[in-house]
Amino acid sequence: MAIVETELEPGHRPPVDAAGPAAGDGPRRRDFLNIAAVSFAGVGAATVLIPLVNQMNPSADVLALASIEVDLSKIAAGSGIKVAWRKQPVFVRYLTPAEIAEAKAVPIASLRDPQTLDQRTKPGKENWLITMAVCTHLGCVPLGITPGEDRGQYGGYFCPCHGSQYDTAGRIRAGPAPRNLAVPDYSFTSANSVQIG
Repeated sequence: MAIVETELEPGHRPPVDAAGPAAGDGPRRRDFLNIAAVSFAGVGAATVLIPLVNQMNPSADVLALASIEVDLSKIAAGSGIKVAWRKQPVFVRYLTPAEIAEAKAVPIASLRDPQTLDQRTKPGKENWLITMAVCTHLGCVPLGITPGEDRGQYGGYFCPCHGSQYDTAGRIRAGPAPRNLAVPDYSFTSANSVQIG
C-alpha cells in the first residue's frame, strides 16, 4: 500500500477529529501544567494575604480591654470617675436628682444633637451617665467629672481646648463641638457594677 503525500495549500490545516482525543487518552501534560500553575498561584496568594489580613486584627492589649468592669459603690452622687476602655477615657458619673431634673427640663428642639436623658441612660438607671470622655470637636478630654473641676455654664462638662460646653446629660450646648459625648455600649451586671464593652 502506497502512502500518498499531498501538499496543502498555505493557510489550510489537516482535518481534526471533531470528537477530540479518544476517551482513553486521559489528561494531557498541558492540563497538568495548567492545574499545577493555578494551584501554585493560589498557595502564593494565600501566603501573602493571610498575614496581611491578620495584621488588621486588634492587638492583644486591646483585646484584653475589650470590656471592663467598673465598681460604682465608691462614686458619690454629683461626682464621677474617669476610666480607660480600649485606650480611650470614659466618664462614669452619678447624677443627683437636681442634675436629672435639669437635663429633663431642656427643650429637645433647642439642642444641636437632640437626645433625651432617657436615650442616653439605661431604663431605671437614669442616675448613671456613662459617656466617652472625648470632646466631639477635636478629641480633647473635657473637665467636669469631679465637682471641683470647671463644668461650664450648663453644669456638665467643659472642654478647655476650644470651649465646648456640655450639659448634665453630656449633650453639646455651646462651642464648636458638633455632637453629644458618645455613649459606649454598657450593661449593669449588679446594683454596684457596670460592664463597659
